Amino acid sequence: MATINIPVSVLNLAPIRKGQSSSQAIEAMVDLAQAVEKMGYQRYWIAEHHNTATLVSSATSILIKHVLEHTDTIHVGSGGIMLPNHSPLVVAEQFGTMAAIYPNRVDLGLGRAPGTDMMTASALRRSKNDSVYTFPDDVQALLTYFGPGEKQSYVKAYPGVGTNIPIYILGSSTDSAYLAASLGLPYVFASHFAPRYMEEAISIYRSRFQPSEYLEKPYMMVCLNVIAAETDEEAQFLSTTMQQFFLNVVRGTQNPLQPPVDNLDEIWTPMEKEMAASKQSVTLLGSKETVRQQLTKFQEYYNVDELMAVSYIYDTEKQKRSYEILKEVVDGK
Repeated sequence: MATINIPVSVLNLAPIRKGQSSSQAIEAMVDLAQAVEKMGYQRYWIAEHHNTATLVSSATSILIKHVLEHTDTIHVGSGGIMLPNHSPLVVAEQFGTMAAIYPNRVDLGLGRAPGTDMMTASALRRSKNDSVYTFPDDVQALLTYFGPGEKQSYVKAYPGVGTNIPIYILGSSTDSAYLAASLGLPYVFASHFAPRYMEEAISIYRSRFQPSEYLEKPYMMVCLNVIAAETDEEAQFLSTTMQQFFLNVVRGTQNPLQPPVDNLDEIWTPMEKEMAASKQSVTLLGSKETVRQQLTKFQEYYNVDELMAVSYIYDTEKQKRSYEILKEVVDGK
């Protein structure tokens, strides 16, 4: 059986499942990291969100350190650090410290959104100016902080100098595609919640890419939802957890990750259904064979360099099995 031959990675928003405490959600996050490391996944990234009662991923660098401590080989990083909330120097010091403890295992994915609502963003901000607009300069500052000391000014990140921590630009619109291309950095598109601009963003990034000291040619990663199970019917059932997660987003509610249900139409209106569906249109869903067909078709069209999967599945063992099935598909098993 032909392999699709693409590295696969994992994004985790570190959700709290119904009935879980924060500490149990963090334990589940570590448990999943250990499982996918054994399966041969490339990297494990943790997102940054604030003022969200359903996620424990606010202090992202602490969670990354915690996962690094409990794994051996998998790359661990941010998907991403929301740079408007942080001073580049502090980010460089934190990630430089982790790189000193766990060399060649730390990734830094950077986003330009605040990862929260505007009132919370205001409480987080390091300045009252809109630091979204300083994102390109902040990325450049981080590249400098991780580079050789002789190319830096008086202020340096210790540890951090000379670590060359790989930086990835994250995007959910076309803006970041231009930036990643101009800086010659890898680009990661958030198709798992903002699929609308995926095709255009990929095209912009590839066509405008300028080789750099970091990367000779474009490196395109796409993050997408994956719900894989033994049968199509089981995957459909398990996916109702993901659909309830997106219903939270549509309604602006903060319910923990819910168990799957038999009939979603009892929960949402037709308009809510449509809005939630628009956020998850790029999803691999079904049995191994169905997922294989979907991924083959996706790759024939987009030919991305790496796939990052996020799986909102309530049952943690079923979630691990979903990642196992995806890895088997990629490996041609």
